[in-house]
Amino acid sequence: MNNEHNDSFRDRIVTMNEEGRRNWVYANQPKGKFYTIRSIVAYVLLAFLFVAPHIKVASGEPLLLFNIIQRKFVLFGVVFWPQDFHLFVIGLITIIISIVTFTVVYGRIWCGWACPQTIFMEMVFRRIEYWIEGSGDQQRIRAKGEDTFDKVWRMLLKHFLFIAISWAITHTMLAYIVGSDKVMEYIVGTPSDNISVFMAIMIFTGAFYFVFAYFREQVCSLVCPYGRLQGALLDNNTLMVSYDFKRGEGRGPMRKDEDRLSVGKGDCVNCNKCVSVCPTGIDIRDGIQLECINCTACMDACDSTMRRYQLPEGLIRITSQNNISNGASFRWTPRIIAYTALTTALIGAMVVLFTLRSSYETTILRVQGSLYQKIDDTTYSNIYNYKIVNKTEYEGNLSIRLVEPQGEVELAGNTMLVKKQEKIQGVFLLKLQKEQLSGSSTKVVLGVYNGDDLIETIHTTFVGP
Repeated sequence: MNNEHNDSFRDRIVTMNEEGRRNWVYANQPKGKFYTIRSIVAYVLLAFLFVAPHIKVASGEPLLLFNIIQRKFVLFGVVFWPQDFHLFVIGLITIIISIVTFTVVYGRIWCGWACPQTIFMEMVFRRIEYWIEGSGDQQRIRAKGEDTFDKVWRMLLKHFLFIAISWAITHTMLAYIVGSDKVMEYIVGTPSDNISVFMAIMIFTGAFYFVFAYFREQVCSLVCPYGRLQGALLDNNTLMVSYDFKRGEGRGPMRKDEDRLSVGKGDCVNCNKCVSVCPTGIDIRDGIQLECINCTACMDACDSTMRRYQLPEGLIRITSQNNISNGASFRWTPRIIAYTALTTALIGAMVVLFTLRSSYETTILRVQGSLYQKIDDTTYSNIYNYKIVNKTEYEGNLSIRLVEPQGEVELAGNTMLVKKQEKIQGVFLLKLQKEQLSGSSTKVVLGVYNGDDLIETIHTTFVGP
């Protein structure tokens, strides 16, 4: 049987027709082991997303907080400040390189299994559509039909729930920024109390509603840059959801008592179930495509058909193009080894930097524009500004002492008591004897002490005559 291969599908994304208008995707609900596992993973991630900002650790800090306004970040109860920005940069680079490495090996499986856009779209919003409007085929029929009472009430209920969930998502995201306690204040208060916050909530609720009610899978195909990286990251050795064209072609319906091999047919019976369940509307049999998110829905659909006709499962499976074409197993290419080594090195650097992260961050600078002061014939002084950030969960009773050379520190104020997760700043006078000076600039070492424990040393200069 001859199946001509047509590459015209690559001229445009599947959700656009030849006139550039939207082709709405009405995906049927998959059923099978992969969908079950994916559902479990999705609900675990959703539970974590909605619960995490409300969990507080023993110190009273939230489990996760990304307060951009106050420049305070909390990761699993550990507080990070702007002084830890280098950790953020290295951590971000590590995440990006890790995603690149993971994509080179496993393709776009993140998109289908862990991306918030896919999880909300497929496991929340589309399931609401299945519950209210029926299967994808039933939704298509209703959309083309007349505006009956049955159609209208289902549509209104669906969009009401869409807006309610979008509102919940917005408040959850806000809790990650300002904290759950502050969000509760906004909820029980009136809009006039925090009009700017209220407007922001309305805008983001509308944005989430637009994305999940209308824009939907086009986020993955048109907006997300990760999908565009496939052309640069994937190769014939990458594991991804793939159609075994050598086994499946040529396609044709199953006839009773038919010897498909003798008539030139492959195992694909052309049932099109793989297309009907695809959330992005593609035909996986056309090969690697930009829109594919490796969600494995087509694998479940195809396996059910294979079982029905007593054919081997795995016509669509997670494999590489090399495996399908040449029977080659997965191998570690130089590119994979390089990415893996770089990822490992970055993770190691993160662990080392996190381990060496100081409990206090001290900045000591001589007052700008100031020169030395002559106290008497043998004593000179410089005035310094200090700022100390307490990153710990405990109050600190600090002091600044001169380590080298000998001299005297005179603090402007009696104490340097800094509360947990707070900072203090002030000035102090440093006095040195004339014989301790080495020209116009003398190197000095200051120690910051918590009680009798040295917690940090600061190197600076003392200006003399």
